[in-house]
Amino acid sequence: MEAVNTNNSSCDPAFCRLEHITPLAQQINCLDIDRIADICVGDIPKLIEAKRASLYILDDASDILHLQKYNHPFLINHIVSLNANPPSPMVMAIRSKELLLINDIDTHRKPVIKKSQRRFSANYSNNSCIIAPLICQGRVEGVLNISEKLSHTTFSCDDVAIIELFRQLLGASIGNIKLFERMQRQAQTDGLTGLANHRTFYESLERELKRNHRYGGHISLIMIDVDGLKKINDSFGHRGGDLAIRTISRRVSECIRNVDTAARYGGDEFAVILPNTSLADAVTVAQRMVDNVASSPVLYDDQPITLSISAGVGQYDGSFCPEDITSQSDGALYIAKQAGKNRVHILQPA
Repeated sequence: MEAVNTNNSSCDPAFCRLEHITPLAQQINCLDIDRIADICVGDIPKLIEAKRASLYILDDASDILHLQKYNHPFLINHIVSLNANPPSPMVMAIRSKELLLINDIDTHRKPVIKKSQRRFSANYSNNSCIIAPLICQGRVEGVLNISEKLSHTTFSCDDVAIIELFRQLLGASIGNIKLFERMQRQAQTDGLTGLANHRTFYESLERELKRNHRYGGHISLIMIDVDGLKKINDSFGHRGGDLAIRTISRRVSECIRNVDTAARYGGDEFAVILPNTSLADAVTVAQRMVDNVASSPVLYDDQPITLSISAGVGQYDGSFCPEDITSQSDGALYIAKQAGKNRVHILQPA
């Protein structure tokens, strides 16, 4: 009886590609965008014998694509607006949410692609490409571009089928990454103001104190309280009170640096950590906050709500514990409230 060879890997190109597809699909199922980008630009093009690839991630809030990774030796766009006019082929594919196979960009008719829509086409060795929007639950998460088929001038049906498979897997993984990042942000921020929440504030404070204990230096802390929030709630309801809190949080944030941490410490109380900041500079910042908040009322149902805050400021080194710092600055805040509100009180060093 003639033996049957069950190992098809040496004779069936499709089987060979399947052997590579399965482990790549498993690797894509992760929360590491850099790993996913490496596969998109390095491994997937090899499967279909293509030379060039680029991966863009869509920022949902701004409708802008950001280049994540590419392997081109020449310049390509690092950001692409979905509102560009005329739209590029990539934008056209994203709007349709369908994979776009272009065998010859010069003669392509559905859709017609004008020269003004393909700024970098002269850099490619042939006119064939695949533009694959990455979809997760009906939403576009990004786009994978493949171009320059090595062995032929055009991509085959098998090539398209492979990219169709991967674009669904990639869309799901990138969607999961975005969801995970949103959940992390929500766990660290206050839902009403977008500032750091109570827990994140203490984590940041402990981190800064440890740094000061190790390397020396000081931090300053500003504790802030909204003046008359109960009266605002009584007069305008809690929606009016929420508007006041959001407006104050924005005006406070306008007065600080990127390295500073502004947090909603409690219902009507805020806290701001100022690393490597002298007491005099912290007082200047606190006074700027008080003035900025009181600069103009906010309108609610066409009615003005007058805003003001009180602030207590102190400076500390790494020998302090977080609870002592907040307690002492809170004491300075209490004195500011008792002195008439809409002002800053300085906790003098012992």
